[in-house]
Amino acid sequence: MEATHNATRANSTVTRMTSPRFFGYGSLVNRATHDYPEVRKTQVSGWARAWRHTDLREVAFLTAVPDANATIEGLTAAVPDNDWAALDEREFAYERIALETHAETAIYAIPAEKHTAASVAHPILLSYLDVVVQGYLNEFGEAGAALFFATTHGWSAPILNDRATPFYPRHQVLTADERTFVDEALSALNCTVIDT
Repeated sequence: MEATHNATRANSTVTRMTSPRFFGYGSLVNRATHDYPEVRKTQVSGWARAWRHTDLREVAFLTAVPDANATIEGLTAAVPDNDWAALDEREFAYERIALETHAETAIYAIPAEKHTAASVAHPILLSYLDVVVQGYLNEFGEAGAALFFATTHGWSAPILNDRATPFYPRHQVLTADERTFVDEALSALNCTVIDT
């Protein structure tokens, strides 16, 4: 019920878009998780990326939070025929918000009053993080993936190591080099990794 309500409310913010696009800054950066066309790399100013928990999900996910001094790298892609239904369902814990800085483009974010910091009770899934980092490595190289780690808030939350049995439904298989990159970045941030 809540997901339907959110999707309906989100649709009202972008109904006037004639050539709509979404901006992805997390798992949507990994093209293996979707097949939306006309993908472009871009930057969005005025937002930062953070790990947060919402009552609609048991674990922490990335969200965008307003920050006048921040910039996020990511991808935009077209939403053919203004058909947001599948994407709204995928991003059901978020609200879709029209970006003021990018015409005809929407970003998915959890409203500030509906999220809390990631925690031991609501950790970050390593299988989800792997997907995000693989996307940044493929699109922006090691420098861009390192920037993802450097500009994302909330690394004090524990990382739940579910690689052996991934909980994230769109998990991907990483190469040995990709796994090493993720593991070394988490080590450099002094993140706590817990096993399932």
